[in-house]
Amino acid sequence: MSLAEETEMTEEEIDAFLSRHETGVLALSDDDTPYAIPISYGYDADERTFFMRLVSTPESEKRRFLASSPNVRLVVYKESDNGDTYRSVVAVGSLEEIEPSELTAAHIEQYGAAKRPLFEIWGESKKDLNIRLYEFEPAELSGRRTEIDREPDAE
Repeated sequence: MSLAEETEMTEEEIDAFLSRHETGVLALSDDDTPYAIPISYGYDADERTFFMRLVSTPESEKRRFLASSPNVRLVVYKESDNGDTYRSVVAVGSLEEIEPSELTAAHIEQYGAAKRPLFEIWGESKKDLNIRLYEFEPAELSGRRTEIDREPDAE
């Protein structure tokens, strides 16, 4: 029999977890329609801020959703290889687009930590891609850790 124990992560644990990972799922909504995409991010633990480089094509759903300035939810999660540990962090708030003229050296360093997307994977011509930079300082940030204690079978 397995027993699972779920606990909230501390702010320090959340920051360490987000700093070690670089991908998550970004969920947006437009009226009643949800939209979720895998993304890469950079994370500044001191400022508790995410940095995202989002790429879209002219007719993409992503571009339509981002244009509506939606509230967003970012989920970052990891399960251990043996399935005994699961961690997840949920960030809620709204994205702020950063204009290239507003970029600082600190921004560039953080966007560099967002390793994906690699532009070469897009089938569209690079000139048709819309590349936008976003900063995300969540209004809410929470994390959970689940540990499974596997008891030996009783004989």
